[in-house]
Order: sequence, then C-alpha cells, then structure tokens
Amino acid sequence: KAMCSGKLQTALLVAGYFVYLLVGAAVFQALERTAEKQEKMAAAQMKEAFLQNFTQLTVEEMKQFMENLIEAIQNGVYPVGNESQFEESNWDFSNSFFFAGTVVSTIGYGTLHPKTAGGQIFCVFFALFGIPLNIVFLHRVGKMLSLLCKKLGKFLHEKGMRKKKIKFLTLLFFLATGILVFLCLPSVFFQITEGWSYSEGIYFAFITLSTIGFGDYVVGKQSDRKYFSYYRVLVAIWILFGLAWIALLFNL
Repeated sequence: KAMCSGKLQTALLVAGYFVYLLVGAAVFQALERTAEKQEKMAAAQMKEAFLQNFTQLTVEEMKQFMENLIEAIQNGVYPVGNESQFEESNWDFSNSFFFAGTVVSTIGYGTLHPKTAGGQIFCVFFALFGIPLNIVFLHRVGKMLSLLCKKLGKFLHEKGMRKKKIKFLTLLFFLATGILVFLCLPSVFFQITEGWSYSEGIYFAFITLSTIGFGDYVVGKQSDRKYFSYYRVLVAIWILFGLAWIALLFNL
C-alpha cells in the first residue's frame, strides 16, 4: 500500500509539474505575442526606411539606426531576410514552453525574456512558485531513480558481490549511462539539427544541465535553419530529466 501510495504521489507530482509548465507557457504566449508583433512591425518599418534613405543619412541618424537595430536584436527581433521571418513568433507555444522550463530550472539563457509589464510580473510569481516545485520534482524523480540503484545493488549482492564493489559499480553505471543519454547522444542530435560541431554540442549540453546558461549557444535560434514543430519542447523535457539525473548523482 505504501509503495502504491508513493507511486501515485509521484505520478500526481509529475502531472502537476507539467501542467504548471503548460499553463505558464500559455500565459506567457498570450501576454507577449501581441507586443512582439508590434515590435516586429516597427523593426520592418525601420528597415524599409533605412533601405530607402541610407545614401542620405547623417552620422547621427546612422548612429540612431544602429542603436535601434541592436535593441531589436537584443529583444529577439532580427530584421533580416524576407517578410515571412516576421511572421514567425519567438512566443509560439514551443518557445514559450521552453522559456517556462528555463525559468523554473533557473538556467535563464537571457535570449528570450518578457518585455510587457504583465509578462514580467507574471514571470516573478511563476518563478516564485515554480522554482520550489522544480526542486521537489527533481528530488522525487531522483529518489525514484535511486530505487533502481538499490534494486541493481540487491541483484549484484545476491550474486555474491561485496558491498563496496557494488556501490562503486552502481555509481559508475548511472554515471556512464547518464553521460551517454544526457550528454553524448543529445550532442549528436544538436550537431545535426543546429549545425554545430560535436564539441559545441557537448559544451551546450554541459552548460545547460549545470544551469550555468551563458546564452552563447541556444537551440532553435538560427534564422537560416528550419526546425520541426515542438523541437524546443523536446529540448525542455531533456533539460528537466537531465537535471533529475544530476539530482540522482547527488543522492548517490
């Protein structure tokens, strides 16, 4: 009964956690998408005005244009290429879910952030409750994985292996498996999808799962590449379970 109750609690926690992220993503999308559309229209007008008058611009006007361009890029608006790029939103559901995941996991790349007052206030409260929920989630998933360690240890003990050797082999097994599943294989995936080198993929995976999150490499941000739907959602899920693996290592 206790085991069934524990499994039910874990299932409810995992379901509640992902519902929290889904609701957060939907709210961020609703709050930020309209403002982003207006910003993209302003950037498109700025680009058009520059192309029509660039031969007659003064040094001061050129300086102002450069400042506006830098500000637009910092806000995730890239006024380059054709008009179809302005139709693509940084706040579609996939990106919003990815952003929600990076908030509660405290990675915070800084490449995507709320710019409206409503989005910023919501982000404060979302993080205030989401970060503790994330800690509880990681602890519970790490605990579940540690039960697998115990089962493995019990199996090896029944085979006549000594306890010290069992502890070493169990830690080695989960360390090697985690490095393969959460670092090595995803890096191949990033190499194919993002066009990075394998070393850049490893670097991104480590900087992300260690929650350092410099923001120099971020998935799904290259305007010249086509990404499949919900690509960033899958990456967000990889991040969450990768953090759970790290929590398991601390438990071990």
